[in-house]
Amino acid sequence: MSGVIDVDADWLALREAEDARARSRELALAAASALAPGQVVVHDLGSGTGSMLRWLGPLLPGPQVWVLHDWNAALLDRALIGDPARDRDGRPISVQIRTRELARLRRADLDGADLVTASALLDVLTAEEIGAVVEACTAAGCPVLISLSVTGDVELDPVEPLDDELRAAFNAHQQRLVGGRRLVGPSGAALAEGLFREAGWSVARATSLWRLGRREPGLLGRWLDGWLDAALEQRADLRRDGVRYRALREAQLRRGALSATVSHADLLASP
Repeated sequence: MSGVIDVDADWLALREAEDARARSRELALAAASALAPGQVVVHDLGSGTGSMLRWLGPLLPGPQVWVLHDWNAALLDRALIGDPARDRDGRPISVQIRTRELARLRRADLDGADLVTASALLDVLTAEEIGAVVEACTAAGCPVLISLSVTGDVELDPVEPLDDELRAAFNAHQQRLVGGRRLVGPSGAALAEGLFREAGWSVARATSLWRLGRREPGLLGRWLDGWLDAALEQRADLRRDGVRYRALREAQLRRGALSATVSHADLLASP
C-alpha cells in the first residue's frame, strides 16, 4: 500500500500487555466455541510482531497453525523470535509468515482458514481496503475476530478545558490523507460491521478499554505524546495553548495524578 503507516516495534512491545487486558475475552471464547474439532488454521491480518497470536492462541483448541500477514517483513521476523506460543492444551503453535498488502487481499489468500483475526488494524486502513478485507473474509466463510479498533472516545482525568478540542483534532488527524490514501480512523469498526451485516453475517460487538495510569506510566506517557502530536499537527491554531497543556499533563503524569481511558471496539463476525 503506498503511503502505508510505519509502526514502531518498540511501541508494539510497550502496548502489548495493555492490549491483552483490553481485548474482549468473551468474544474470543465465542470464536473458540465456533471452531470444529481438529487442526485449527488462523489467518491473522496486520500481525505486526504477533501479539494477537500470543494472546489468542492459548485460548483456542489445537493443534493450531497461524498464518501471519503483514506488509512489514521486519515486524513479522520478530514474531518468530523466542519460544513458540502454545495452544490451550500446551502444544506449540506452528507459525507461517506472509508479507503482503491488505489492499490486495483475496479469497485465495485465506485458503484453509478456520478463523481470521486482526488487531489494531481497521483505523489505519481506507474504506476500500476494509472492503477488500471483508470481501475476502466473507468469501472464506469462517468467523472473523477483529479487536482494538479505535472509536475516537478518550477520557482524561483530571478533565481540562482543552480536552474536547484536542480529541476532535486527533480524530480528524486519524482520517487524514496518507500517500493518497484516506484513512477511516475511528469509523473503521462501524464500517466493517456494516459491510459484514450487508453480507448477511451476524456481528457481536464489545467495548475494549485501555485504562492507562500508574500501572503503565511509560505507556501513558508515550500515548499522550502521540495523541498530542497528532492533534496539534492537525490544528496548528492550538499549538500555543498546546504547549501549556502538554506541560500541565506531563507534570500530572510525573506525580501519578493523570489517567486516561481510550475506547476501542472488538467485533466477532460469523456467517
